[in-house]
Amino acid sequence: MIKNSIPFVDLRGKTPIDLLRAYPDKAHDIIRASTNTYGFASRAASRLALPYADKKSHAWLKRNYNPYLYEIESFADILDTPGIYALNLSYEWACTSGIYRTDETPSLLRVLDWPFPALGKHIVITLQQGKAGEFYNLTWPGVSGVYTAMAPGRFAAAINQAPMREHQLGFVGDWFKNRILVDREEGLPPSHLLRRVFEQATSYDAAKRMLTETRIAMPTIFILSGTKQGEGCIIERLENSAQVLELGADRQLTTSNHFNTSLAKEGKGWRPREIDSAGRYRQSCDIHGYDMNADHFDWLRAPIINKNTRLCVVADAATHRLVAQGFEGMTKVTGVFVLPAESQDAFDTLQFAESV
Repeated sequence: MIKNSIPFVDLRGKTPIDLLRAYPDKAHDIIRASTNTYGFASRAASRLALPYADKKSHAWLKRNYNPYLYEIESFADILDTPGIYALNLSYEWACTSGIYRTDETPSLLRVLDWPFPALGKHIVITLQQGKAGEFYNLTWPGVSGVYTAMAPGRFAAAINQAPMREHQLGFVGDWFKNRILVDREEGLPPSHLLRRVFEQATSYDAAKRMLTETRIAMPTIFILSGTKQGEGCIIERLENSAQVLELGADRQLTTSNHFNTSLAKEGKGWRPREIDSAGRYRQSCDIHGYDMNADHFDWLRAPIINKNTRLCVVADAATHRLVAQGFEGMTKVTGVFVLPAESQDAFDTLQFAESV
């Protein structure tokens, strides 16, 4: 039996800084695990690269007047360890996501893959509040952006990593060239835009407009579902342009980590992200008739579930239903979290570490 439950925290009237103060050990464990992703090689590289990456990331956030800069600076002060700025601008994950129509409402299905170990067992679900209303955020202590969330009665949304631009410089050369391009950008990191959307957008249409029109710092893929039939779309983004795939009359609309619109023909080409983006997309298109009200993820099949899987989510903004479970690759590392079966009494009380 899996005994590790996902913490459920009421952050209304508080901030992610308070979440980190309550769970500093989780954040430290995530950073330690991330530096050990590839064993000794990544540990050695982290000692050299993390201070530089933090310095560059901090400078970029300040130069672009990032709205969450103070929060990230507070994270760094609290944890007093290299890696906080770099982690908050990290974009090396892949995912499989989709919108599936169930009776009268659309549900967002999301499987998050990330090479960093420990993310699955340290996931936290918070109830947060912005100007537009409340939302449930599937997050981690020390992380400012939003990657997967649901706003009851408004929408649910997630981010998938976009393919990597090719510059005909080989994989390593392309990676560095893309980092140079990001350094020149002035838009929001995609995860910060998604957080702003949950804080400010009062409806599905408003969220769609913000995710389509707001300048961002790098290509990305947004998945957005509303509360009515037909309210669902996949937004493939470049820094200053977007292509939108609509749910329409279809039963489902899915994506992984390659473009499926005309953006695929932009520039010199694109490198799909790991693992097996095409295979995950095909598999997600074959999910038919799954009961989104079920408190399990029996539909998970390889390659959608793989060695990098960290989190699986189903969210329905119309019925306020949220089901989530943490994974370490193919292994379940938390119990299943279910909302609204979880009562308000289930909130974890924030207990701040005395050393902070």
